[in-house]
Amino acid sequence: MTLPSLSDIHSAHVRIRPFIHKTPVLTSGQIDRIFGCSLFFKCENFQKVGAFKFRGATNAVLSLSAEEKERGVVTHSSGNHAAALALAASMNGVKARIVMPETAPVVKKNAVAGYGAEITFCKPTLQSREETTHRIIEETGAVLVHPYDNFNVICGQGTAAAELLEEHPDLDIIVAPIGGGGLMSGTSTCVKGLSPETLVIGAEPVNANDAWKSFKTGILTPSVNPLTVADGLLTSLSELTFAVVKKNVDDIFMVSEDSIIECMLLVWERMKIVIEPSSATVLAAVKENNEFFSGRKTGLIISGGNVDFRKLPFSQQR
Repeated sequence: MTLPSLSDIHSAHVRIRPFIHKTPVLTSGQIDRIFGCSLFFKCENFQKVGAFKFRGATNAVLSLSAEEKERGVVTHSSGNHAAALALAASMNGVKARIVMPETAPVVKKNAVAGYGAEITFCKPTLQSREETTHRIIEETGAVLVHPYDNFNVICGQGTAAAELLEEHPDLDIIVAPIGGGGLMSGTSTCVKGLSPETLVIGAEPVNANDAWKSFKTGILTPSVNPLTVADGLLTSLSELTFAVVKKNVDDIFMVSEDSIIECMLLVWERMKIVIEPSSATVLAAVKENNEFFSGRKTGLIISGGNVDFRKLPFSQQR
């Protein structure tokens, strides 16, 4: 198994730079005072399609051979990766086929269709998603671009941390959400390559803590019926992402549902930016481990800002 390296991430950055946004790094004096530390928010909620996923999808599409581009790409996803791959393929003249569960939110179905992808609906089970994807690959020869278990996707995701460290090379800690591990694999590889003394911490909901279990036991442990407001962190690590996490990540902190919702609301109110619950896990990790972060300079990867405004998790608390 070949693991991504810093040079792979640098190559990915050169490749995708003409297509992506260089997202801002924002700060908040109010939030710094609340938690007693200096926080630097790398805002991938301002990335195209509203999430870091566009980086990895773009690198995967641009890394295809001419023959593979002719065959097109396929993935199964109901979330940000579906939109990211659809847009990345469209921008590069590549046909995208997306397998989506029939229960996916209408807003996500419309976004993927709007980017020009061909959608095939399936039953809302992993087995149905995988079987449908396999059938499409057999029928069309399309190239599978997995949301996180993909070398080129991981390298693309690592470019967000590269930009963060370009602006703030003296960070003591960098925190990123961890679900399937694509963002964390790219982030940790980049950080340990550029700034080995900087600690890399994963943030994960206690209700979907398979990565924490895997990290602590050294045994890959898949998720079983996770139930969390952070819907972008429901997937389990793959063999590839687990290998990178074991090598590069210093620790994983679990966070409660209440903290995720409180920190999401705090960022909305104090910073006036829209972040999704998965993004809020990184600030929740600071909130719940305040002594660890106190007095340190910490970078937080804000993974995305795609939320259903009709179903905001904190609206019931007002």
